[in-house]
Amino acid sequence: MLFIKVSMINYIWAFIIVFSFISAVITGSMQELSSSVFSGGSDAVELCLKLLGSLCLWNGVMNIAEKSGLCEKFAKLLSPVINFIFPKLKNEKAAKNAISMNITANLLGMGNAATPLGIKAMKNLQGLNSNKEAASQEMMTFVVMNTAALRIIPSTVAALREAAGAAEPMDIIFCVWISSGLSLLCGIAAVKIMGRLMKK
Repeated sequence: MLFIKVSMINYIWAFIIVFSFISAVITGSMQELSSSVFSGGSDAVELCLKLLGSLCLWNGVMNIAEKSGLCEKFAKLLSPVINFIFPKLKNEKAAKNAISMNITANLLGMGNAATPLGIKAMKNLQGLNSNKEAASQEMMTFVVMNTAALRIIPSTVAALREAAGAAEPMDIIFCVWISSGLSLLCGIAAVKIMGRLMKK
């Protein structure tokens, strides 16, 4: 399945490249295409360097929080919410801690830091899954929560906006709260409803 997905992505990229080249030939824009290829590559490297500092900072903060026990305290604070959303995990401390750390990273807007934490949480949930060939209700709920996560501090988006030259990178914060909160509520409601319908 993974091989099929990777192959499909390769086909899509190949189509984009061929289509761009043919379009440039037809419209006589080969010079612009060549300039865009080189400038796009340098811009991508420059953007990565600008984001590196922000990512290192927040990943370091998460590492310190984990080793200092702050994440465990935050897990206790989130315990009522996690118990409500994941009622079958009330006695599963490892899974709940992993989920809470992922939620913490997403709250701080650190999508890159949240990814390895999300993988760790999924491994814990898969260990509790009775049917290894299919995703459990808890796994599906967690994927939705991780995808449509609430962002309190949109640090990655702010870093991207600052790199793009925005005068006030954090002026979108209220819009981020509203949009991410609504998407999270809708996502959880949808997965719960679909889970019940599939059981019937």
